[in-house]
Amino acid sequence: MSLINISNLTFAYEGTYDNIFENVSFQIDTDWKLGFIGRNGRGKTTFLNLLLGKYEYSGTISASVSFEYFPYEVPDKEMDTIEVIDNIYSGYELWELKRELSLMQVYDDVLYRPFNTLSNGERTKVLLAILFLKENSFLLIDEPTNHLDISGRETVSNYLNGKKGFILVSHDRAFLDNCVDHILSINKANIEVQKGNFSSWWANKQAQDNFELKENEKLIREIRHLKEAARRTAEWSDRAEAKKIGFDPYKEEKSLGRRPIEGAKSKKMMKRAKAIEARQQNAIEEKSKLLKNIETAEELKISQLQYHSKRLVSLEAVSVFYDRKNACSDISFTIEQGDRIALRGRNGSGKSSIIRLICGEEISYTGRFYKGNQLLVSYVPQDTSFLTGNLSEYAYENAIDESLFKAILRKLDFSRVQFDKDMSEFSAGQKKKVLIAKSLCEKAHLHIWDEPLNYIDVFSRMQIEELLLSYKPTILFVEHDSAFCQNIANKIISI
Repeated sequence: MSLINISNLTFAYEGTYDNIFENVSFQIDTDWKLGFIGRNGRGKTTFLNLLLGKYEYSGTISASVSFEYFPYEVPDKEMDTIEVIDNIYSGYELWELKRELSLMQVYDDVLYRPFNTLSNGERTKVLLAILFLKENSFLLIDEPTNHLDISGRETVSNYLNGKKGFILVSHDRAFLDNCVDHILSINKANIEVQKGNFSSWWANKQAQDNFELKENEKLIREIRHLKEAARRTAEWSDRAEAKKIGFDPYKEEKSLGRRPIEGAKSKKMMKRAKAIEARQQNAIEEKSKLLKNIETAEELKISQLQYHSKRLVSLEAVSVFYDRKNACSDISFTIEQGDRIALRGRNGSGKSSIIRLICGEEISYTGRFYKGNQLLVSYVPQDTSFLTGNLSEYAYENAIDESLFKAILRKLDFSRVQFDKDMSEFSAGQKKKVLIAKSLCEKAHLHIWDEPLNYIDVFSRMQIEELLLSYKPTILFVEHDSAFCQNIANKIISI
């Protein structure tokens, strides 16, 4: 066991004025299985890169371990997969590699295919297999679940559950619950480490948030009460002071002891007013400490067009082909109004092919395929790499209302500073939110979302869940977050 010590860490990207981290201090035990969570754009990947020594910073980071980062970069994706692996790490035995691929439920033949012909899920599994072959390193694992099917996530989660010594960035609640024993969270106002899995952290956060909200309401009432009491006491003090100064005992009263009494009364009132003012200030200071880490999630809205027919799409014994290669076979299902369909299957089983067929791409297929006449579809693809330029131009090019588009992004935790940036500078999660916001702006009879939650933080996932449960749009989606599917789908189609 050893410790990773972070002390007074401060960091900002060159050319920016806002610090990502400011005077941050905490410790990490290298035996911990640490889940790393936080809103998109808060600096999770940045922190991992700071551990790797990629950026200059102020403060100190001390560690007696070496770090290994996932995902690995693959500069030439046209190389055969076995060559990609050798370029990243050559110190392995072939049987060890095949064992890891088998654990990941990947066939050996991927080793002798060009890397760019592998599905996104297959690529992830291959790169994870390399990570698992390496030993004696503290692992920095950045969102390994993206593009992994449910079975693959279970495999990786079970594997990590048997290991010690890693930081795992993930937004998949079930995945985190199965394989971490501590949570490192980047909050709005601080960074904290807490023992337990995601569910225990979430329960603690909700309890703390509820306590602070109630305490805040109590302090608001107390401050209002003290403010009124201070006003009344100040008026009494002013009247007593006026009597003390303006009273003439020789003209108004025979007793010369009256003047000292008025002075004592004035002093007492002033002392009481100052005490109330001090209590009011203390209450204001206590209130200022609250609600700093409350994550607000405003309600999202979706407005679907009503289609003239109950049936929107149907497939009967459909098989899809690419260059005469069979992508999927004998697929049959119907999409009707009100359906929230989860399309499930292993990586490479043809889910995205079915989606592209429904979206209108020219794809070779056999079987019977029906799509309603003039059916409007809003599509969220897996890929976000094409997003460049500013948000205003993107809204104009896609004929969506810019004000509504940006208002949705604000609800998805975009700061106004982001609106002036090029989209290529956004985090992967922020790019995905751009595509979802665009889809929510579009007029459509059917929404089709292909792995919409990749890279998206857990708070926004819950926000999107609330949207779909509240408005119940007709939607076909591919998603491997088991909690999301369980909460949203009213039909499941397995390929």
